[in-house]
Amino acid sequence: ADNLIERILYLDGIPNLQRLNKVGVGETVKEQLESDLALEVDAIARLQNSVKTAFEAADTGSRELFEHILVSEEEHLDFLETQLSLIGELGESIYLAQQMHKGS
Repeated sequence: ADNLIERILYLDGIPNLQRLNKVGVGETVKEQLESDLALEVDAIARLQNSVKTAFEAADTGSRELFEHILVSEEEHLDFLETQLSLIGELGESIYLAQQMHKGS
């Protein structure tokens, strides 16, 4: 977020820090991961559009920033898909037990 704010300021824009999206909170780990997954899918679509727009505007700095963020979001999407797949294969209780074991 800081990099985006810096870029907006560099381009003489005013970042809007008041407009916040709805926060999705799941009642279970699976629901939370599914909520996070939906946010990632939306973010990736927006970033892909932003990359295209920056490219068309010949704004290399913004395009590179969006591409960098996009790579990170795609990695997070892959992580979430993997976690949801594990929950599907193992069941939520075994998945959680494995996560607790990794943390100790």
